[in-house]
Amino acid sequence: MLQKQNANDVLGEDGLLSGADNFNFREQQLVMAEAVEESIAENKKLIVEAGTGTGKTFAYLVPAILSGKKIIISTATKNLQDQLFHKDLPIIRELLASGCKIAHLKGRSNYLCIHRLESHLRDGRLQSLDAVQDLQRAANWVKITKTGDLADMPDIADDSSARPYITSTGDNCLGAECPDFADCFLAKARRRAQSADILIINHHLFFADCALKDGGFGELLPNFDAVIFDEAHNLPEVASNFFGINLSSRQLFVLARDVENEYIKNGFDLIAVKDLIERVKTAVSKMHSAIGNSQNRAAWNIIAAKPELQAAITELKEVFGSLVALLEQAAGRSKEVERCWSRGDELLYKLNLVTEKNGSEYIHWYETTRLGFNITLTPLNIAERFQAVLEAEQRAWIFTSATLAVNGDFNHFQSGLGLGAAQTLLLASPFNYKEQALFYVPRDLPDPRASNYLRALIDVAVPVIDACKGRTFFLFTSHRMLQEASSLLHVYLDYPLLVQGQMPKRALLAEFTRLDNAVLLGTNSFWEGVDVRGEKLSCVIIDKLPFAVPDDPVIKARTDALREQGKNAFYEYQLPQAVISLKQGAGRLIRDETDTGVLMICDPRLIEKSYGKVFIRSLPAMRKTRDLNVIREFFNE
Repeated sequence: MLQKQNANDVLGEDGLLSGADNFNFREQQLVMAEAVEESIAENKKLIVEAGTGTGKTFAYLVPAILSGKKIIISTATKNLQDQLFHKDLPIIRELLASGCKIAHLKGRSNYLCIHRLESHLRDGRLQSLDAVQDLQRAANWVKITKTGDLADMPDIADDSSARPYITSTGDNCLGAECPDFADCFLAKARRRAQSADILIINHHLFFADCALKDGGFGELLPNFDAVIFDEAHNLPEVASNFFGINLSSRQLFVLARDVENEYIKNGFDLIAVKDLIERVKTAVSKMHSAIGNSQNRAAWNIIAAKPELQAAITELKEVFGSLVALLEQAAGRSKEVERCWSRGDELLYKLNLVTEKNGSEYIHWYETTRLGFNITLTPLNIAERFQAVLEAEQRAWIFTSATLAVNGDFNHFQSGLGLGAAQTLLLASPFNYKEQALFYVPRDLPDPRASNYLRALIDVAVPVIDACKGRTFFLFTSHRMLQEASSLLHVYLDYPLLVQGQMPKRALLAEFTRLDNAVLLGTNSFWEGVDVRGEKLSCVIIDKLPFAVPDDPVIKARTDALREQGKNAFYEYQLPQAVISLKQGAGRLIRDETDTGVLMICDPRLIEKSYGKVFIRSLPAMRKTRDLNVIREFFNE
C-alpha cells in the first residue's frame, strides 16, 4: 500500500526505481530523502546542501508525495518551477500510482490578463508596431490556451513591449470586481492551488503571501503542512526585498498614465486631473534631476540634505497629495478609478516614508539610472522577521541547494535567516571530480584591481579557449568587465562569440547548444540555473572572485553593523557571500557523470591570500594545475 512505502522502498538499491531507465542508485540521494522524510513526519527544520548530481529533486519529491500531506515547494527560478511541474512530479506520481493533486502557481505577471488585453485591443494606443503585432498574437493565443501561462506562448519574448498591456499588476488588477473575473486565468490558477496536495511556487510568491498576511488583506497560498525551499541560497535576498519598502519614479509615472487613461476611457472631465497629472510628472522629473540622472547607487543620507532635493520632495508631496485627494472624490465613478485612488494613497504613504529619516533597523538607499530613480528601505537584519514566519505555525521547513555551506559550515546561511536550531546535512556530489575536472589558476596575473588586469585576463584566457576549441562559458562579475572583454575577444577569437544582452537568455543558451564551438560571455544570470551537459560546455572561466562591491550601500551598512558588534565583517559576511557565488558559477561545469572540463579562475588572490583556501576547500576536490600545457594535454586526452 502507498501509505506504507518509505523513501528507501523507492530510492534504495532494490527500490521501486532501481530498474527504471536513467536511474542510478546514489547513497547521497537516499540519505537526503530519509532526512526529508523525517523532517516532514516530525515537523522539523532541515538544511541540506546536496552537491551537483545528488538528485535532490527526487530526494524531496518522493517523501513529499509519500507523506500524504499538503506541501508547498518553492523555487528561485521559473525554469525549475516548470521542470518540477511538467516533468519530475508527473514521473514520480505515475511511478507511485499516487492520486495526489499537483499544481503550480506563478506571480500574476506570468498570466495573460483578458481584461487588459481586450481593453488595449479596443484602445489601440500602443508604442510600437512590434507591440501591436504581439498584442494580436496574444489575442489569437487566448482563444486556445487553457492556462493563460505566458511561458506556453513562444511567440512573445519575455522582454516584449506588449507584456504590460496583456498582464496585470497588484496595482491595476480589479480582482473579483473585474468584468472578466469568471474567465480570469490567475483566479483559476489560484483555485487549483487551493485544492492541490503538492503546490509549486517561487520564493517571490511565498514572500508576497507573507506580506499580504502581515497587511491583513488575505492569502494567496493554501494552508500547508510543510514547505520545501529549493535553490534556498537565494532566500535571504528575496526576503530582504519583500520585507523592505520601495518607491520608484516608474510607479509614480505609471499611476499618472493609468489615471489619464481611465479619465479618457470613461469620458470624465479631464481639465483638472490633466493639469495635476502634468504637475506630478514635472515634480517627479525635478526629483530625478535633484537625485541625479547618471547610473548610481548610494546611501540616502549622502544626498538627503541637498536643498534642491528637499524642494523637489516638498513639491512632489504637495502635487501628488492633491492628485490623490481628487481621485478620492472621483472614486465612486468606476472601479478602475477607485483602484487608482487606493494605489495613489499607498504611493503617497511610501513617498512620505522613504523621504524621511528612518530608524537604524533599515538601510536607506537610492538608485538612479538615466530613466528614473528608486528609493528603498531594506531591513538591516531579516532573521527575526523570517523566524517569526517559521514559528507562526507548527510545520516542517526544509531548505536545500547545491550551495549553502562555506568550507563545510552552514553558519552564514543559518544566522542570516534565524535558523540556528535547524538540523543540517552536507552531502558531497557523487561525481568523480578528480577524474572529470581540472582546476586551473594561471600564473603571473596582476591584482584584479590593477589597470593592466583586463589585458592580462585576455592573454591567459585565449589559449585555454583555443585548447578546448571554444565550448566555453566566460563568466564575469560585472557588466563593465564583460563589455570590455567582449571587444577584445572579438579580435583574438575565431569562435562564435555570444554576449549576454545580444538576445534573450533562453535564445543565447539555445544558440550555444546548437553550435559546437561557441564562447558565451555572461554575468549574474548565467552563474546559476543554467544546465548545459556534454562536450558543448567543456570550460568555465571566471574572471575574478565574486566579492560584492564594498561601497554598495546595502553591503556597507551590513558590514558596518557587524563591525559595531565587534565582529569581523569580512569573514562573517563578505567572504561567505563570495564563496557561495563562486560555488554557483563553478557548478555550471560538471552537470553529468560523463561530463569533463576545466574550471579556470583568473584571480591570484586564490593562491596569494590566506582566505583563498576557504574558496578552494568549498569547491569539489579537483586536480589542480597552474601549467597551461597540462590543460592542453587534458583536452587532447
